[in-house]
Amino acid sequence: MVKLILVRHGQSVANAQNEYTGWSDVPLTTRGRQEALVAGRLLQQAQVSFAAVHTSVLQRAIITAYLIQEQCQALATPIYKSWRLNERHYGALRGLNKDYTRQKYGAHQVALWRRSYFSIPPKLQQVDTHIRAYQRYPQSILPRSESLAMALKRTIPYFQDQIAPRLKSNQNQLVVAHGSTLRALIKYLENISDQDIDGVEVKNAQPIIYEFNHDLQIITKRTLHS
Repeated sequence: MVKLILVRHGQSVANAQNEYTGWSDVPLTTRGRQEALVAGRLLQQAQVSFAAVHTSVLQRAIITAYLIQEQCQALATPIYKSWRLNERHYGALRGLNKDYTRQKYGAHQVALWRRSYFSIPPKLQQVDTHIRAYQRYPQSILPRSESLAMALKRTIPYFQDQIAPRLKSNQNQLVVAHGSTLRALIKYLENISDQDIDGVEVKNAQPIIYEFNHDLQIITKRTLHS
């Protein structure tokens, strides 16, 4: 059986400060780096190997992936980085403290923005066009804000084109990404309803391992804990 391993990045500076992050390229905290190392050791101890790594173009996911590879003695394993695996874009909320937004907009509205499938946070007035990581792409990929449904729409084609074919070739794959894009993948893989996805949480640096048959139907799912 082939395996797909999903890992959310370790704690970021924005996580520690309880801020919305989205596409802001914030670093890991010292704790986040340690969490990534622990995730790698858990995979090594479970004897879970992988033939390729997939991550976003945001440093908190990339560094987490590198640290996992280091612990698994897999630094030579190919790593692929795509904007399609970026965190959901939180629009004008990014950089704001989550408690502050609850006070400003109300807890119910903030809960909808954070957890519901279709709700879109307040949009940026204009997109960021100066960031080097995206200058080789058309500006149409740059969002002003995203719902989880919009994040899923850009994430799933990457899974179908880049990850699924490798799984079907019996090659284990590791995806190191973000809470929302991993929730989108989980929704797709497990066929979770639009209503029930709001109850799905992905914790920092806790590897989730799916085992599939040859038709990519889920056989088992487990989460590794320290």
